[in-house]
Amino acid sequence: MRYEVTKDLETGNTLIDSEHRQLFTAINNLMDACSQGKGRDQITNTTRFLNDYVGKHFRDEEQLQVQSKYPGYLAHKQFHEKYKMDLAQVGNELTTAGPTLAVLNKLNQAVGILMTHIRTEDKKLAAHVKNAK
Repeated sequence: MRYEVTKDLETGNTLIDSEHRQLFTAINNLMDACSQGKGRDQITNTTRFLNDYVGKHFRDEEQLQVQSKYPGYLAHKQFHEKYKMDLAQVGNELTTAGPTLAVLNKLNQAVGILMTHIRTEDKKLAAHVKNAK
C-alpha cells in the first residue's frame, strides 16, 4: 500500500503538508524496496530518517502551536513525546534484532498511528493556525 497525500490527509498548511510529503516518500521508498526484495537494506535508513523527521517536524508543529496560541498544545505535545519514544524503541529493536518482519510490522504500525494523527489532530492544528492569522 502506497501512502499518498489525499484530501483527508491535507491540512491546508504549506509547511505541515510539505513535511508530510517527505514522510510519505520515505515510507513509499521502503515499501518499494520491500516489494523488490530489498527491504532489509532499506529499513535501517528509513527508521533513521523517521526518527530525525519526527524530531524536526514535531518541533515545527509545536512552534506553530505556540505562535498561534493553540489550545490543544499540551495534548499535542504529549502525543509527540510518546510517539518519539515509541519510534525510538522500534529503532532500538532494529539495531538489536536486525531487519526482521516483526520490526517492519512495528514500523508499519507506527506509521499508521501517525496517519491517524495527521487526519485528526494535525488538521485541527492547521485550521486553528489559519484562523489565528
